Amino acid sequence: MHTLISACLSGVPPEVEAIAREEDLVPYRAARAVARGRIVIPANPVRAHRLCAIGEGCRVRVNVNVGTSGTRCDEDLEVEKAKAALREGADALMDLSTGGDLARIRRRVLALDAPVGTVPVYEAVRRAGNAADVDADLLFSVIREHCRQGVDFLTLHCGVNREALASLQADPRTMGVVSRGGAFHVAMMAATGEENPLYAEYDYLLEILAEYDVVASLGDGMRPGALVDAGRLAKTTEYLTLGHLAKRALAAGVQRMIEGPGHIPADQIGYNVRTLKELTDGAPLYLLGPLVTDVAPGYDHVVAAIGGVIAGMNGADFLCMVSPSEHLALPDLHDIVEGTRVARIAAHVGSLSRAAAKTKNREIRMAEARRALDWEKQFETALVPEEARRIHERDGEIETCSMCGDLCAIKMVRDILKAPPKDRPEP
Repeated sequence: MHTLISACLSGVPPEVEAIAREEDLVPYRAARAVARGRIVIPANPVRAHRLCAIGEGCRVRVNVNVGTSGTRCDEDLEVEKAKAALREGADALMDLSTGGDLARIRRRVLALDAPVGTVPVYEAVRRAGNAADVDADLLFSVIREHCRQGVDFLTLHCGVNREALASLQADPRTMGVVSRGGAFHVAMMAATGEENPLYAEYDYLLEILAEYDVVASLGDGMRPGALVDAGRLAKTTEYLTLGHLAKRALAAGVQRMIEGPGHIPADQIGYNVRTLKELTDGAPLYLLGPLVTDVAPGYDHVVAAIGGVIAGMNGADFLCMVSPSEHLALPDLHDIVEGTRVARIAAHVGSLSRAAAKTKNREIRMAEARRALDWEKQFETALVPEEARRIHERDGEIETCSMCGDLCAIKMVRDILKAPPKDRPEP
């Protein structure tokens, strides 16, 4: 079966040539990284869109979640939120809709110029009426439909199996299961007494994904939802399962990335990232956060950015935007814009520790622009140019910033160093 992985085993496909130019990678090495499962390029051949490489040697990328809920269902707003996220520099989108006409909403998001992911079990639950009534036939039917429509990557909670559930029961957690997809699979197993079909029929799942060359995003259904749960057994059990599943996916020619690990203390992030990388042989790692404290509702986008920077420095590849409304409400347009901006800053900082020449060159350009007091160049280089411009210009057009004014250290020392030696003031 022809997949991007199989194409990379015999040459350098056009998609890899394109991302190698964008990421300053050597094309044949990028192809080898795809073949080894170290880089994924979510690009379902059904539709054309801007490419995004995730993984080894690439910049840390940002995903933004949008989608309706049963409480708030305004598909026009969700599409506008998706467009806003892309304007703010998001690299990918996920449609997590659970209310309204799910197929129509998905088609509208898929019409945008970006890789798009979904969580098929959400739609399966809506069709069945409740999680307990979802069966394997329905779930695999929905997965195939999403692939056929052009979805590029699917979050699939294959690691939420009976062993993980037994670990949860043996070592209970304060927050139980906070992953919606994880909770659905727990409900399915509890109702039937049978194994999660995504785990039990994993080879069949891989056949579907290979047919459409869709990336499997192996979901963190047992991620801790509170710092107090970070060391509990269920998370580790799922890690080990995901390690095995990642290897089987690669052997089947299916691109995959790994999700994790939720709410964990800052000093545990590096260990968790490195553990997941080791267990999965360097598979790209996709994180929500991690969130490093539970007591800052309204500012969880900042909390997640702190965790995202540490994760990126330790090898994480893909950050899922967390909005200010996390744990509180469905994000509005402002939440999406603010969350995306903060996530991009975290991704940029995380990229500085990697071999990302473009990221480091941007820092050099900003330093040179500040030395020259070249405000236009500073705005051009800034991650959020319009906000930088707005703040600077609120006090009128002046050569320096209004904090230092005529006592600007940069201007003073620059003028001293420009002056001929005989004209320089005595120290």
